[in-house]
Amino acid sequence: MATNITYHPSPVTPTVRSSLRRQQGLTIWLTGLSASGKSTIAVALEQALLRKPYNLSAYRLDGDNIRFGLNKDLGFSPKDREENIRRIAEVAKLFADSCTIAITSFISPYRADRDLARQLHHAERPGGEPGVPFVEIWIDVPVEVAEKRDPKGLYKKAREGKIPEFTGISAPYEEPLKPEIHIRSDQTSVEDSVKIIVGYLEEKGYLSAPPEVNEV
Repeated sequence: MATNITYHPSPVTPTVRSSLRRQQGLTIWLTGLSASGKSTIAVALEQALLRKPYNLSAYRLDGDNIRFGLNKDLGFSPKDREENIRRIAEVAKLFADSCTIAITSFISPYRADRDLARQLHHAERPGGEPGVPFVEIWIDVPVEVAEKRDPKGLYKKAREGKIPEFTGISAPYEEPLKPEIHIRSDQTSVEDSVKIIVGYLEEKGYLSAPPEVNEV
């Protein structure tokens, strides 16, 4: 735990920042088994939000990509998985606080870790402003289907005992209890999945420009 530190608040409040950026930030958290389609849907969603008619600032944080840099010191033990998700939640919140739409695609197998990520986002921000919106999306697919897809050959290696603590085979996946969106990726195309997500975001007003405010 760091000591002798002091939080340095920004003179630009979240409300003013959103007004200046003409966009509000949020985190879209995709969770599901390996080969469930999380990354594919996340890529398509990012493209949809960046391009017309939305032209919004969006950035995708991918499970594998993050382990090449920020989390390259972590393995796949329960403790390391917990720290992996904690770091990503913190980074995603920073993106969202900057008025960017953060799109994360991580297995994030433990319910407690996902709940912690949500709580972190919902916590009141400095100055008493409300927290950051957090949208949990369960990309659901039966493990048998994921195993048949197996684009990286990971399930095969897990069955052979070459990958210990592999989610869905030798390690648990705790299904979300109340996700904002639940998509069966073996029954829904990538295009339709994106439409479902965008439709939800529009319904909640997350894609609309916030009202202009005067700086104080």
